[in-house]
Amino acid sequence: MITHPTAGELREALAAVETGPEATLAGDARAAFIARVADNARATLEREAALGPSAEAAAVTRLSALLGLEGDFKTLNAELCARLGDGRLAPLDPVVLAHLRACVIDQIAIDQPGYSGLAALEAPR
Repeated sequence: MITHPTAGELREALAAVETGPEATLAGDARAAFIARVADNARATLEREAALGPSAEAAAVTRLSALLGLEGDFKTLNAELCARLGDGRLAPLDPVVLAHLRACVIDQIAIDQPGYSGLAALEAPR
């Protein structure tokens, strides 16, 4: 499974960058690059705070309907993985694919909203 830094990990990294020796070296190309990376991380954290809760709530709603269970996102997602892994759910089931597609769209909107393929993914099929 693909993982990415959590909001907490991003905040921790930003704190280290903001207090590190490179933080204020004017004219330093490395410092400028690190500043751009930090700005991108801040923007990702802002999008995560703004879009993450509704994306997770929508995923929980879809997963509950798909699995016939109630629970939090982590539990329901683990159950989805288990059912896909042991064959109780078919990976090409249209409902499974619709859920996964929606999750990918939501995650791209948070992580890479400028991704050129996002509009194509969001277009009705």
